Amino acid sequence: MLVREILDKQNHSAEFRDFAQAAGGNTIALGGPLATPLTEEAALIEKLRDGEDPAFEQMVRKFGGRLLATARRYLGSEDDARDALQDAFLCAFRSIGNFKCNSQLSTWLHRIVINSSLMHLRARKRRPEAEEAQIDKLLSQFEPIGSWIGEWTGAVPPHISLEISESKAMVRRCIGRLPDSYRIILVLRDIDELSTEEAASILGLTSNAIKVRLHRARLALRVLIEREQAL
Repeated sequence: MLVREILDKQNHSAEFRDFAQAAGGNTIALGGPLATPLTEEAALIEKLRDGEDPAFEQMVRKFGGRLLATARRYLGSEDDARDALQDAFLCAFRSIGNFKCNSQLSTWLHRIVINSSLMHLRARKRRPEAEEAQIDKLLSQFEPIGSWIGEWTGAVPPHISLEISESKAMVRRCIGRLPDSYRIILVLRDIDELSTEEAASILGLTSNAIKVRLHRARLALRVLIEREQAL
């Protein structure tokens, strides 16, 4: 069954309830009362390695909702996000034998979804010079050292505002308006909380380039937030 069909059939509250139960480490015993109990996640991994189709559907049901939200943050488009998620799950199913179990299954899947989303973004082939023009237009209101020329009424930095519930919807809209190459770095560092080195490895950039783009992305986000608040 395709990932899209599984996601469309299930109830979102059930998705997150199943995910929470899996994260809680429920255990089931395999092979009789004397068998060593396996966590639910370990049992799922074992079934996936055996190539069981129901295990694939179980994986999608458990982790699909949260991972779809991750893909949306990178791609914006619902159709693109679902395509990226489907590619990610198929990749995970095929490469489960390489999973070393040195992290949670959800963490491993999360990285695969990020990579799949970035591959879909690269396929759009947006011109880098056009993105630079977009970001430069936003940053024209800043001094070269990064200070705000005009009056700034928001006391909380944009990347901190992400954690403030009443600002989330507005901040998400503003993040969506950033050029892709800057939005990706902002999401990787400030939302998905990857380190500078991890983001650099994923994007094939230097750590210094990540730091510079992240700084510029935060400044540009600040401009967009200021404009949104002024409406």
